[in-house]
Amino acid sequence: MSTDALLSVANLTASVDEKTILHNVNLNVRAGETHVLMGPNGAGKSTMGHVIMGDPVYTVNEGTITFDGADITELSCDKRSRAGLFLSFQAPVEIPGVPLSSFLRATIAGRPGLEMKGKEFRRRVKELAAQLDMDTAYLNRELGVGFSGGEKKKVEMLQLLLLQPKLAILDETDSGLDVDALSVVSRGMDAYRASCDGSLVIITHNTRILEHLTVDRVHVMVGGRIVREDDASLIPWIDEHGFESFEREAAGTADER
Repeated sequence: MSTDALLSVANLTASVDEKTILHNVNLNVRAGETHVLMGPNGAGKSTMGHVIMGDPVYTVNEGTITFDGADITELSCDKRSRAGLFLSFQAPVEIPGVPLSSFLRATIAGRPGLEMKGKEFRRRVKELAAQLDMDTAYLNRELGVGFSGGEKKKVEMLQLLLLQPKLAILDETDSGLDVDALSVVSRGMDAYRASCDGSLVIITHNTRILEHLTVDRVHVMVGGRIVREDDASLIPWIDEHGFESFEREAAGTADER
C-alpha cells in the first residue's frame, strides 16, 4: 500500500455468483488526483467501482481496500459513503414516491459539516441546480421517475456537489449523453474539484468526457486485470488506436498462464 494514498486497492480479487471478475488488481489514488479507468466493454471497470464502494452483490476473495488510512474492506456501503466515498451509477435508479428534495435532505443527514436547516438547505440546493442548468421544479419530482438519461446524470452531479466527498467514482457518467448534457456533467466535475479539491476516479471507454480535465493517471483494464498504467498522454493514443493491442497482449499473457 502507498502510505500517502487516499485510496489504496491492494491485490484485489473479487467475484459475483462464484465467477471471478477482478484478478489481483492494484490501484492507488492520492488526495486531489484525477484517475481514469478505461477499457473495452465487459472489462470489469464497473465491477471495480462497485467493489470499492462495498456493493454486497460482489465478494472480495483476496486483497484489501484502504481509504483515508482505514481498512474498509469489510465495511458496508453506507459506512463507506459516510467516510467520504461516492459512486455514481451507470444507470441511476428510479424511486417512485420519494421526492428528489427529500432524498437529498436524507443523504446529508448526520454528516459532519453538512448540517443545514431547511431554509439554508433549500437555498444551497437551488444554487447547485442553477450551476448545473437544472430546473428547480425537478426537486419536487419523484427521484429519477420520468427523467431522461441526461437529467438523471445531472441529479448525480447535484448529489456530488452537495455531498463533497473525498473521492468520487464516476461510472460511465458520459454514457448516452448528448453534447449539452455532457457539457453540464463536465462542468459539475470541474465545480466539484474547485469546491473541495476532491479526488476522482472516472470509469469510461470513451475519451470525450476527458477532453477538458487534467488527468493524473490512466489505468487500462482488460479481462478484470489492469494491464497498463501511464500518464494522460495515453488518452489520445487510446482515442486513435482503441483497446485492441491491450486485448491481444492480455490474451497472450493468459495463454502463457
